[in-house]
Amino acid sequence: MDSSSPRRPGEPVRRVTELRASDADRERVVALLGEALADGRLTLDEHSDRTTRAYAARTLGELTGLTGDLAPRETQPIIADDRPVSVLFGRVRREGRWIVPVKLPLFALFGTVDLDLRDAVLQRRHTVVDALVLGGRIRLLVPDGVRVQVTGRTVVGTRELRHRPADGGPTVEIAGTLLLTSVRAHAPKRSLRDRVRGRLNRKR
Repeated sequence: MDSSSPRRPGEPVRRVTELRASDADRERVVALLGEALADGRLTLDEHSDRTTRAYAARTLGELTGLTGDLAPRETQPIIADDRPVSVLFGRVRREGRWIVPVKLPLFALFGTVDLDLRDAVLQRRHTVVDALVLGGRIRLLVPDGVRVQVTGRTVVGTRELRHRPADGGPTVEIAGTLLLTSVRAHAPKRSLRDRVRGRLNRKR
């Protein structure tokens, strides 16, 4: 089969850019287009054209093509990037609406990697972070329901998992080799109302 031929409806995607876009994805892009119009980066005609295309977009790839010249890659409203995460004596962060590869290569040498998964798209229920870290730190911010497991070979390292997984929920596995590495995963702080509600539910 020719890889360039159109996909049939329901056929598994070959690239993350072929994933279907949601209404929330379209609104994120339209919001950035509005900011670009307000500060003069886009003309009225350009804004009208891109906004029309944004609302008509069916895939994430169609949306990412509308804002590439308006913001740096790390601040794009949608990040469809399956390249490895790497840092050398510094800090790198992925956040916002980004597509997490099923297997995410991660390399850090005396650096920190922050992975914010609160608005991220997990393509499968089991995601593997294939890490090679020396003297670094991995920080994950995960939404409620997501489980984090550290299965990688660890030599003189620490881990702190303060998340709120759910039975049958998605799992993010930290695999690979972790030398002198700190791994920390935590969920966002709950509001007072949510904490009280959770305690009441546990007492029932």
